[in-house]
Amino acid sequence: MLASHILASNGPDDAPSGDEGQGAVVVERETAKTEPPRLYQVVMLNDDYTPMEFVVLALQEFFHRDFETATQIMLKIHNEGRGVCGVYSKDVAATKVELVTAAARRAGHPLQCILENA
Repeated sequence: MLASHILASNGPDDAPSGDEGQGAVVVERETAKTEPPRLYQVVMLNDDYTPMEFVVLALQEFFHRDFETATQIMLKIHNEGRGVCGVYSKDVAATKVELVTAAARRAGHPLQCILENA
């Protein structure tokens, strides 16, 4: 947001000594208050067909999780029906959902991955 205040001289009486400042424009800038982008969590859903090994590999490849963390998330998905893979901006989260879903389909698995408000 930019707020402008224009100061212009009306004649020679308004001018300081000399020609400096005559017809000058002064702009005051207000700092824009921006909010951080909304975050979204990528959630994998459990199914009875996708192998646990595939889920662990997907977590490692697309979410850069180490083997132990990927295994813990996979077990949470398996036992609780869903698990958070990561929290990202909307574009990044949507891209990760698409990548995981495409990889699962190529491998013949019905794995579902969704994004939700964090």
